[in-house]
Amino acid sequence: MQAADIHHLELVLLYLVVLVSGLAALARRFHTPYPIVLVIGGLAASLLPKLPTVSLNPDVVFLVLLPPLLFAASFHTSWRDLRWNLVTILLLAFGLVGFTVAIVMCVSGWLLPGFDRRLGFVLGALVASTDSVAASSIAKRLGLPKRIIDVLEGESLINDASSLVALEFAVAMTVSNQVPTLSAGAARLLYLVVVGILLGLATGWFIRLGQIRVTDAPIEITLTLLAPYISYLAAESVHASGVLATVACGLYLGHRRSQLLSTRARLESAAVWGTLEFVLNGLVFILIGLQLPHILAGIHDLRPGQLILDGVILVITLIGSRMLWVFAESSITRAMGRRFNWQGPAHRSREVFVIGWTGMRGVIALAAAISLPELVQDGTPFPQRDVLIFLTFFVILITLVAQGLSLPLLIRSLGLVSSASFDGEEKLARRHMLSAAMDHLLDLRTKAMPQEEKVLADLLCEYQDRFEEANTTSTPDTPDRQNYEEYRSLRNKLRLVERSALLGLRDRNEIRDEVLRTLERELDLTDVRFLLPVHDS
Repeated sequence: MQAADIHHLELVLLYLVVLVSGLAALARRFHTPYPIVLVIGGLAASLLPKLPTVSLNPDVVFLVLLPPLLFAASFHTSWRDLRWNLVTILLLAFGLVGFTVAIVMCVSGWLLPGFDRRLGFVLGALVASTDSVAASSIAKRLGLPKRIIDVLEGESLINDASSLVALEFAVAMTVSNQVPTLSAGAARLLYLVVVGILLGLATGWFIRLGQIRVTDAPIEITLTLLAPYISYLAAESVHASGVLATVACGLYLGHRRSQLLSTRARLESAAVWGTLEFVLNGLVFILIGLQLPHILAGIHDLRPGQLILDGVILVITLIGSRMLWVFAESSITRAMGRRFNWQGPAHRSREVFVIGWTGMRGVIALAAAISLPELVQDGTPFPQRDVLIFLTFFVILITLVAQGLSLPLLIRSLGLVSSASFDGEEKLARRHMLSAAMDHLLDLRTKAMPQEEKVLADLLCEYQDRFEEANTTSTPDTPDRQNYEEYRSLRNKLRLVERSALLGLRDRNEIRDEVLRTLERELDLTDVRFLLPVHDS
């Protein structure tokens, strides 16, 4: 790469980061989810003259931006909640994708002249799956209830495998007239899923081996930054699902973060990953908005009104098919629960409606559309390629902006304002931790020397007060300097007891991972304070 190319790249990155920062600040000022503002802002910036034009490179999306964002979303996903919603998620991630592709194929004849079933297959595969980046970034910021977010995130993390298989066969049909069999499609999907998940778990296992042998926070964090890229590239190298490999790796390491990462690594990695996730999310959404000139430049001899009408028909088809499926899925899930005596998550009709309405598409669909081949096997242009890209962009724009902006009103109208549903679990965890620590203190008092009695009594009083209040931040009077070292040592041991009790609750599925991380962070911050060297006054 020449120096001039590097200089140009630096200017483009600076331009994008400034746009992301400014628009995110504007979104905060108007209390609007920043992904929506970034898409609109990018769209507006793309129409201004004399500003840099930034085209979307599919390789940059799939190989640079996507792996860490998928990893971050899966790393913070609760394994307990994923298992709890597994039937619903699988029916959405696989069944809904196939249903959407079939519906889009059926209505493709209503679109522009020249749209046949093959192109309908391609278009359906492009827009069938929801986007994990969009689901994670927008749903949480709109105040959706946690039980809805669990389903949306789980669906969007998995459904790329089925949509990519559909797209692979759709492109093959268009390019070389190959008509896949049902068995070939099922075998390809099985290979994508199984091999991708196995490689992701294997990568997580090797990263785990490195992390348990290292106690230096920067190195531990660096290993977590490498994990998404290693798992993604490993799967893609054998033509398996890099998306599922990254998700599996993130779930594996996220579930074991308490045992793998040191105290400082857990505290510092939260800041590192929070900043990285914000910047990459910002780049993803700003790039979507900036693509309009490039997309319109490839369309000739077609009236804008006709294109918009086709886009509206497609969006209505997608929303309608998703609504129909999620209500059918809810009935199927309840019937399965009665048939197999299984107590699954029974979503209310209002919640099912919101799940159906929140089918946001994102940058993965656009990158896949742009990566469509330009020529077919006989050397002629890929039919309607530019129109396919435009319709995909239109779907992304409407589902992100229009549906995203309507969600707060919809949530309030349906009475689904988010509440801290895990407050009860957090209080349960606090009481369990403190009770375990007090039991340990009482055992110590039975064996204590007379000079240790004062420190143990002070600690016991503190833990009894905290147990009564459950969430108080009060602290006992500081012990005298002579007993401080013993006091600090006992506090460290008691926090180990609390930590063990907390992990036990999570492993028994009595609390969710968010509660674990909240209380573990409090313990980590206390660890850092008590591990600091003591200086003479």
